Amino acid sequence: MAFPEKRLRGFRHSPGRAERLFNVFSVVLLVLFAMGWSWSIARARASGDSAAVTPATANITTALTDGSAHSVAYLTDAALAVLAPPARGESGKLRVRIQQPGTPIDQLLADTLPPGAVATFSSGSAAESTSKFVAPQRPGIWSLALRIGNAIKPLADFSVITLRPAAEKRGGRLGLYYIGNWPAARKGRPGVTYDPPGGFIEVTPQNQNTQLSEHFKLKDFLPHDQQNVWPKYIVVDMKLVDKDELVLQDLKEHGINPAGIRVLSGFRTPQYNAGGGDPRGRAALSRHMYGDANDIFIDNDGNGQMDDLNHDGRVNIADAKVIQDAVNRVERAHPSLIGGCGIYSGTSAHGPFTHIDTRGYPARWIGTGDS
Repeated sequence: MAFPEKRLRGFRHSPGRAERLFNVFSVVLLVLFAMGWSWSIARARASGDSAAVTPATANITTALTDGSAHSVAYLTDAALAVLAPPARGESGKLRVRIQQPGTPIDQLLADTLPPGAVATFSSGSAAESTSKFVAPQRPGIWSLALRIGNAIKPLADFSVITLRPAAEKRGGRLGLYYIGNWPAARKGRPGVTYDPPGGFIEVTPQNQNTQLSEHFKLKDFLPHDQQNVWPKYIVVDMKLVDKDELVLQDLKEHGINPAGIRVLSGFRTPQYNAGGGDPRGRAALSRHMYGDANDIFIDNDGNGQMDDLNHDGRVNIADAKVIQDAVNRVERAHPSLIGGCGIYSGTSAHGPFTHIDTRGYPARWIGTGDS
């Protein structure tokens, strides 16, 4: 604090002394205030008067009395929001992280949190905790919370999915669910490989509605065969879901409501890709088998068919082209998500649709039948 140039009465010959005395008095006053505040809150807690302890007073008291107060204050919704972007994807709308059991979740998250932070995972009655920020050791869909000191805060709308190892597949099956077998690993274009998946998401009737992102659920990517066999096992690449969300955002920005997004075909097992439904037009190495392709259409009126997106009074392949135009704009803005995009006319089994994938190089085509 600084005094004005005019000398204070009683300190005419020593203004420095006046400043020192005033500073000492201020410090003593603040200390007494802190002690009084803490004593009052402690008494209220001891007496069970919960009404006297508001969130604000609790936070202030913690900040004054708890050596790890910075950790407690850290666990706010706003603070956790700044941790989310790496896991939320380029669209900012992803709600899960998919990985092998026991592998590191996110180094950026681990580096951002203060020392002593612990990740706590829960799935039904199962729970695991780790200070090393690795995924749970068991396959499943896990909610995630962060614990720092005595405070714990869940990450809203976010889950970690750990995979069932592909090594557990026997005779082309996991349990009763028939998957089939992938071709041996092979290379495509430079930087693009076709590797058999290392693990599968286990989907049950209870978890099939898990949100992968704002607009997509696990069940959207299920193959259309073996309807009564549970659990099912699928592969989903979250880069694809991220790209889908960016396409929907682009459509919205161009006046098209994306709420009626439908997935005509998501993941396909090798056996389904070879023979399920109408296999005409399907590639033997379809990206659908590797979890990074889907066929989509917009159906806001609920009739099960593509809407008239270009408003020309007809529903045809030109409406699928409207989605492809959005894909083109997204890929220009997000090169890491470049891939294939095909447009398909309607058949007796379905209306027109657009194929989207993240194969790693640009590809465009016009097709018929299934992609």
